[in-house]
Amino acid sequence: MNEIIFLVEESLEGGYTARALGESIFTEAESIDELHEMVRDAVRCHFDDGKAPGVVRLHFVREEVIAV
Repeated sequence: MNEIIFLVEESLEGGYTARALGESIFTEAESIDELHEMVRDAVRCHFDDGKAPGVVRLHFVREEVIAV
């Protein structure tokens, strides 16, 4: 596996949540910088030594509702 993709959303309580696609990895953080560190840590913990992907891609999803 060369890369892993995380779906990142703003939490209703504030901060961010990140969920990996295709793997059972979930983490959350209060800021983007903290989220980067938390995702790195979660990936390191999830995979055995030498098995972690070389690239982590964060896909930010933001939902907005507008009046017509």
